[in-house]
Order: sequence, then C-alpha cells, then structure tokens
Amino acid sequence: MLTKSGKQLEAVIKKAIEDHVITQAEYEEIIHLAHDDGNIDAHEKVLLKELKKMIVEKIVKRVP
Repeated sequence: MLTKSGKQLEAVIKKAIEDHVITQAEYEEIIHLAHDDGNIDAHEKVLLKELKKMIVEKIVKRVP
C-alpha cells in the first residue's frame, strides 16, 4: 500500500530524474518526506535506493 508520504516522495524523485538534476533543497525535501511519518516503508526504501544509485552513477547530478 502506498502511503501519502510515499506518493509525495515518488513525485519529488521523479522530477529529479526527469530533470537529471537534484538540488540540495530537493534532496533535503526527499529525506524529510521519507522520515515524515516516522517509518520508511518498502516503497520508500526502493525509491531512495534508486535515487542514490542514480546519483552515484551520475545519471542524476546533485547541485547546490
């Protein structure tokens, strides 16, 4: 089941993937959304793992 925070997290991550760029503010928003309800569910874990992989592989670039 998708949670409200999971859906919001997915939207922010999808935007970063489409832009190929993630700002520090977007990154902090993602971390906040993931921890907002006090529980990182399985869907959120997958999203965070994929984002991290894309940052490491420079598919998504972190910028200030």
